[in-house]
Amino acid sequence: MERPAPGEARMSRAVQPGHATARGELSAGQLLRWIDATACLAAEKHAGVSCVTASVDDIQFEETARVGQVITIKAKVTRAFSTSMEISIKVVVQDMFTGVEKLVSVAFSTFVAKPVGKEKIHLKPVTLLTQQDHVEHNLASERRKVRLQHEDTFKNLMKESSQLDDPTCGEEEGTVSTKGTSVQSIELVLPPHANHQGNTFGGQIMAWMETVATISASRLCRAHPLLKSVDMFKFRGPSTVGDRLVFNAVVNNTFQTRLEVGVRVEAFDCQEWSEGRGRHINSAFLIYNAVDDKGELVTFPRIKPMSKDDFRRYHGAIARKRIRLGRKYVISHKEEVPLCVHWDISKQVSLSNDNVEALKNLAARSGWEVTSAAEKIKMYTLEERDVLSVWVEKHVDRPAHLVYHLLSDFTKRPLWDPHYLSCEVIDCVSEDDRIYYITCPMVNGDKPKDFIVFVSRRRPLQEGETYTVAMKSVILPSVPLSPQYVRGEIRCAGFLIHAIDSSSCTVSYFNQISASISSYFAGNLGGWSKSIEETAASCIQFIENATDDGLIRGF
Repeated sequence: MERPAPGEARMSRAVQPGHATARGELSAGQLLRWIDATACLAAEKHAGVSCVTASVDDIQFEETARVGQVITIKAKVTRAFSTSMEISIKVVVQDMFTGVEKLVSVAFSTFVAKPVGKEKIHLKPVTLLTQQDHVEHNLASERRKVRLQHEDTFKNLMKESSQLDDPTCGEEEGTVSTKGTSVQSIELVLPPHANHQGNTFGGQIMAWMETVATISASRLCRAHPLLKSVDMFKFRGPSTVGDRLVFNAVVNNTFQTRLEVGVRVEAFDCQEWSEGRGRHINSAFLIYNAVDDKGELVTFPRIKPMSKDDFRRYHGAIARKRIRLGRKYVISHKEEVPLCVHWDISKQVSLSNDNVEALKNLAARSGWEVTSAAEKIKMYTLEERDVLSVWVEKHVDRPAHLVYHLLSDFTKRPLWDPHYLSCEVIDCVSEDDRIYYITCPMVNGDKPKDFIVFVSRRRPLQEGETYTVAMKSVILPSVPLSPQYVRGEIRCAGFLIHAIDSSSCTVSYFNQISASISSYFAGNLGGWSKSIEETAASCIQFIENATDDGLIRGF
């Protein structure tokens, strides 16, 4: 049997009826108990002293486990800092009859070593044995930066969010109040709820929080809610045996097929209980979806904030969603899945038409949500399962046909887009189709990326219709992989240009984000960068300052 690596712990559990929900699926609260216990054991194996949970974030639930299946949890210290450690957690489920394994969850938690007496703790570095260890070690530093910047980032995003359209404007039909989703529960901490250090077991607190959050979510969706991810469990202080823990949960906001529930935990000892004076020891934000009796995802009604507190929670959920997107699509280090097609000149017409139709279909999808807004620039996001798309809308004071000719000539793009180092034409396929070779700068210390993209453009058939410039990656044997670059993938991207009047237009840029380009977007989504807005502003300036001479020439 393979021996666990240093700083690693494994736990296997058979899912019994007592661990399951009414649907026969493993309770998320039970899984959180097991996750926290395994992570604690990994932390203490590395530190050599007792450790406590500081926070748990980036929990993603990909699959469910059922009674009779076996859960295996592997927790590993990815990086040790001065007194704290990041633990990566991977949970898989195995069906005992078929032997098939599936990924249930990935998570990252932070544990703090407790000194013995007055002795100072300084944790030893993690031993890196594999290339993957080195990758996770570097990413752990990035994740820690995100955690440390979280409060400031959240405050900045709250300011931005409050400047977006007032959610009650227009009294949109079908909006609902969250008043009926409020849930309060109380638990008395008994000895079985304590850990080996005498404090309330962190996993137990998380399980209780998940219970009240699920009840809150069910009151809005009128169905069995499914926990999909946890934004953060933040432990602000300890509690001990004999404490009364009061849990308050409420739905904060909805996002198409997902909703966010916030949970706050206060602890009271006997005296504090009689005086009504509690200690805020924990907060968490849990994300749910729900399925109907046909197995289809339920679309939730939009929330209608009523009170000042409602508005605070409403905008807070928008800000946290942006931070989640940034973490999920970059810091989690998703691997690239090759999707591009081989270029075939005999199929040029169909490839060109497919290119254009894919962009138009992306733009026409429902569920786009505003995430930021400035004077001339708005940004929207669309999350469909594991695919994130971005739409940047710009108002430009130039005629649509001139903007079309500027943006459809990609050799000009390095003049305004800092994400493009170079862009050259490889093949002039036809009057409206070209293949380009693009190079991009390095991000987060990775190698720079290069792309081969097929660009197709379309003028409108009638006045007042939209100009289209679509792009996607293709494989071209004449341009093999280079050791200097990592070959990137563009799934579907491009511009839709619509005339407002004879001297101005709206430019909409769309991009269905792949893993290879997510690093260029994630900082902006997460709120710790303004690169998308800055690039959009640069694009506007480039277009509005361009002279008419030579605009028609080029593509």
